[in-house]
Amino acid sequence: MMSAPRRVVLRCGVLPTLVVAVLSLYRPQLLTSLEYSTYDRVLRGAGTRPPGGRVAIVDVDERSLAAIGQWPWRRDLVGRLIARLRDLGASTIALDLMFAEPDRSAGAGANPDEALARTLQQGGVVLGYGLTFDPPSGQPNACVHHPVGLAIVRRGDDQGEDPFFEATGAACSLPVLAQAAQASGFLNAAPDPDGRLRRVPLLLAFEDRVYPALALAAVVASRPPEPISLRVINVNATSLQLGDHVVPLDGKSNLLLRYRGPRRTFPSVSAAEVLGGQPAAGLFKDKIVFVGTTALGTRDVVATPIDTQFGGVEVQATVADNLLQDDFIRRPEHASALETLLVLGLGVAAAVFVGRFGFSWGAVGVMAALATIWAGAIGLVSSGGAFLSPLFPTLGLLSSFVAMAIAGYVLEHRRADKAGKERAVSQKLMVQALLSLTEVRDAETGSHSRRTQEYARILASELARNPAYSTYLTPERIDLLANLAPLHDIGKVGVPDRLLNKPGALTPDELQEMRKHPAHGRDVIAHAERDAGAQDDTILQMAKEIVYTHHEKWDGTGYPQGLRGADIPIPGRLMALVDVYDAITSRRLYREPMSHDQAVAFIVSGRGTHFDPSVVDAFLLVSVHLKEVSVAARVH
Repeated sequence: MMSAPRRVVLRCGVLPTLVVAVLSLYRPQLLTSLEYSTYDRVLRGAGTRPPGGRVAIVDVDERSLAAIGQWPWRRDLVGRLIARLRDLGASTIALDLMFAEPDRSAGAGANPDEALARTLQQGGVVLGYGLTFDPPSGQPNACVHHPVGLAIVRRGDDQGEDPFFEATGAACSLPVLAQAAQASGFLNAAPDPDGRLRRVPLLLAFEDRVYPALALAAVVASRPPEPISLRVINVNATSLQLGDHVVPLDGKSNLLLRYRGPRRTFPSVSAAEVLGGQPAAGLFKDKIVFVGTTALGTRDVVATPIDTQFGGVEVQATVADNLLQDDFIRRPEHASALETLLVLGLGVAAAVFVGRFGFSWGAVGVMAALATIWAGAIGLVSSGGAFLSPLFPTLGLLSSFVAMAIAGYVLEHRRADKAGKERAVSQKLMVQALLSLTEVRDAETGSHSRRTQEYARILASELARNPAYSTYLTPERIDLLANLAPLHDIGKVGVPDRLLNKPGALTPDELQEMRKHPAHGRDVIAHAERDAGAQDDTILQMAKEIVYTHHEKWDGTGYPQGLRGADIPIPGRLMALVDVYDAITSRRLYREPMSHDQAVAFIVSGRGTHFDPSVVDAFLLVSVHLKEVSVAARVH
């Protein structure tokens, strides 16, 4: 049966898992930036695939401007560029450009706009325009667009919101040009709130009709006519059917871009070279060619998960290549539900694993699970383009483990505190029992031992301020020393009553017998230590030092070993002083007690001979407190 602490730890592991599972379902805005960052990391980890070779770019770059002149060029010159590309075998020419105003040269001879229109009428060109989402102005729209014939397929009686955004206005080329073009597509591609472009709309609605993106219109124009439909899967997913091809989109008909690499990944040729040179043979043969501007001051640049300086025309090329290769980033239909189930499964598994194998193996298991989650997410994107976010499973695992670790620490801390208190109580009971044993033999010895406990605590606390003693005299050791101080005369239980209670001075032989009590006390503790099988016990070690060395003197004339100076353990040096102070200020059968001042003078006289000089210096600073303890003890 599972113990109560383990049940508490298990519950603490399951609770954050449930919280993260709820977050995984509802996707709060607070975690959006983390979701973006996770997506980018997975995308970069999966790597990129090369372009399919059916898309090329003609670039109005700095070289073109230097050779031909500033942008915008005369429209008849743009017409020549289109005609040249058509002659070079381009199947479709998509213009990532708009011609919203009449040519500046109009009215001086032949009209350049009409010349461009005649070129557009020859077919194979898709014209770009922009849709706007500002509040409607109320003015009629003069733009000419080419909507897509789209069938929308919904599930059952689902009559939810339309699966695309609704535009309120348009920015487009001159009507003479738009009417001449046989196809057109919008250029809209807005980055996410963090400024990176991860998805683009393939369809937008305007004035109750649906319009295609420039890249989609170009791909459709490059193929034989085929039916187009949009299937609404759920609020988060739709799919675009282009003949036999299925394009996975989100709930608003946005395509997650599968970038082919950083900028300049697609074959790109300067417009100047197309107009005045001879591009490589077959460079544009049967390809969709996007014409756009990348010259400084004319280009439209966006940041992507792969590159921070990605041209707008390259975005259109990427969309077209995704469509042509049927190679997409897609969210599975029930992605959020799958991620939530993963959060729950892994969180519960982690809680059970940690509960069974402990935190060390639990940490290893969690790290292995995290590595598997991320490797699996990267592998899914790399192999099939499916994106399952590792973010929430990661949050679930980490929060579960951290919560269990904190709960385990708190429980262990409480257990340690309880064990420490029980140990302190046991220690106190042990000291009290041994002290009671001495009181049975000699009541004065017992009282003397109790007073030395407070003396030792006060003196040790002051001595701990001395840098030479502060490392040893930690608060724990001071407390232990004070608790064990009453045991210093425990060896007197082995001294005959006739000596303990003798009213006069002891003879040399009697004194020799009395001086055996430190050894008797040490032997009692050593026997108990051996019988209990204890080894290197700090409590027993300090107890033996107190009992066996409290009659040693700084100059080496003490007993039983004749230790000198620093060879005497610190507990013994402290006990030597408090033992003498209490002895000479207490009434004995054979003499009157000294006053406090006399006792202080007596101890000072033994500085450097009987007592450690540093201990005497500390005593002088707290002697008044020892006097207070002495008076209070004798009153009670």
